[in-house]
Amino acid sequence: MAKTSAVEKNKRRAKLAARYEPKRSKLKATIKDKDVSPEERFEAALKLAELPRNSAKIRVRNRCELTGRPRGTYRKLKLSRNMLRELASSGQIPGMVKSSW
Repeated sequence: MAKTSAVEKNKRRAKLAARYEPKRSKLKATIKDKDVSPEERFEAALKLAELPRNSAKIRVRNRCELTGRPRGTYRKLKLSRNMLRELASSGQIPGMVKSSW
C-alpha cells in the first residue's frame, strides 16, 4: 500500500486540475492564437503563471485504484501490474485468461 498522504495529495491535485481546466485551456488558446496582439498574449501568459501549479493536469499521477501504487499502472484499467495479475488469476476480470504458448 502506498502512503495515504501521497494518495490523498494526488486526489486533491486531480480535483484542482478538473476545477481549473476550462480557465487554463482558454488561456492556453489565447497564448497560441497568432491573431491576438502580443500584449494580450503576454497578459494571458502571466495569468496562466498565476494559477496554482497543482491545477495542471500533468501533475496528476496515475495510481492504482486499489493499492495506490504509482508505477506500473495500466491506464485503461486503473490497476497496477501486481493487482492486475492477482485479479486475473482469481478470475475477477472478465475475459482475461492466463496466457500459455
